Amino acid sequence: MLGRPKTPEQYVDLVDQAIFEIEDLRLSAEYDMESLGAATEFLQDLETDIRQLRASMADGSYRFGKENLRFMRVVEPQDERILPFKQLLLKINETHIKGLDVDDS
Repeated sequence: MLGRPKTPEQYVDLVDQAIFEIEDLRLSAEYDMESLGAATEFLQDLETDIRQLRASMADGSYRFGKENLRFMRVVEPQDERILPFKQLLLKINETHIKGLDVDDS
């Protein structure tokens, strides 16, 4: 994935993609508890936070900010082997802090 999204629609798509990835990982973890069991411990908090973010985008209350999104407290300590879409979540957080990648030229 290259730069930050350029449009609100692209940003929403990233969040929707994260929701899909979380659901997929949760299903995998439920299927294979031995190797992915640790993933289920933080997935509920992550899913709740991402869904709240998405809901705020849908109802118009979302605002870009200077602070990390709430889910980062769960994401940052995770290894990419446990959280294979960590880069996607980092990109969402970066966009939240820095805003859309709007090119003025």
